[in-house]
Parts: sequence; C-alpha cells; structure tokens
Amino acid sequence: MFHKEGYKIILITLVLAISMSLAADYFITNHYLRSALMLLAIVMLVLVLQFFRNPKRNLNISEDHVVSPVDGKVVVIEEVFEKEFFNEKRLQVSVFMSPINVHVTRYPVAGEVVFSKYHPGKFLVAWHPKSSEENERTTVVVGSKNFGNVLHRQIAGALARRIVNYAKQGQQVTQGSDSGFIKFGSRVDVFLPVGTKLDVKLNDIVKGGTSILASI
Repeated sequence: MFHKEGYKIILITLVLAISMSLAADYFITNHYLRSALMLLAIVMLVLVLQFFRNPKRNLNISEDHVVSPVDGKVVVIEEVFEKEFFNEKRLQVSVFMSPINVHVTRYPVAGEVVFSKYHPGKFLVAWHPKSSEENERTTVVVGSKNFGNVLHRQIAGALARRIVNYAKQGQQVTQGSDSGFIKFGSRVDVFLPVGTKLDVKLNDIVKGGTSILASI
C-alpha cells in the first residue's frame, strides 16, 4: 500500500525504469554495462516504492496518550520557549526520520485543529539547531481533551523539498489519522505542556500512530 502523495512520482519512476531497461537491452551490447543499468533502474524504483509505502497500522488510540506523529528516532527531549503559538515554555520531543522510514505524518492527539500554518524557508540538515525556526516547515496545533493544545511541526531537511499539510483550522481530527507527508525528509517536533509524563527517552525508535510519546 502506497501513500497518495507518491502516486505521480511512482508512475514517473516506473516509466523511467522501464525505459532505461529497454534502452539498455536494445542499444548496449556490453553484457556487464547492460546488466548494471538494468539493476540501477530496479534499485531506483525499489527506493521510491519503499519511501512512499503506507503500511496499515493498528493505531494506539486513547485520549490519555500522545502518540508519535511519525516513524523514526527520538533525537531531542528538552524544555524550550515556543514562540510561534504558545509564547511560553513547552516540552519539546523531536523525532528524526531517515530516508528508509515511513514518512506519513499523523495527528498525535484527537481534537479540533486550532492553528495551521505553512512557513517557507531554508533546507538545513534536520539536526541543525536552527532548522526548527529557519527551515521550510508547517505548524499544526490540535486542542485535545486531556493535554490541551498540542503542537506538532513538520520540518523539511536537506533532502526534503516538499511538505504536505492536510490540517485546516476548525477541522475535527482523529488521533493517528493522516496529518500530512514530508517528501524525502526529515523531522517532526511535538510540543507538550511542561511536566508532561513522557513514555520515551532519547534514541528510542518510535512508530507513527502506535508508539506512545506521553501519557496522563
């Protein structure tokens, strides 16, 4: 199963892979070079297919939990001053996605979208200290029953050149449903109330919609 954001790219890559293979078979007489080009076409297609995969998940839905919005590795846990929406200290949990991770972004909590904004910006590497403020990004805030307003921010990285955000202000959303997609990138930050009990630690591997970041 593949995410809808990948359909066009998958189709283009499939056409290119078939064209490369046919051209190599027809025009190149050297067996090793022909085989190498055909293998390159197959590898290119496989990489694109795995990047846009969207496996079915048994979602961990509960108003007492905040779930991870994406697959990846927990790289930041710290109290920071969040100045775009809250203008106060919040507990930041950041998850870094490698190119081999599933890149669907999911809502960490259920509730009403109270804020959704896109910011154009740079494409610094995702672990750069200023990437959360200077990179291309989207900020989404969902008002939840037990955690209040929970902010998650998609951040593009050095490879990510396209952020897709489905959240619209006033929309009612369910926990674990699609919030967006980051094509070829890279990091999502979650901002929680200071003092929230976390269920993860640095370097933990998490899965979107199933791994619990925090609980009541």
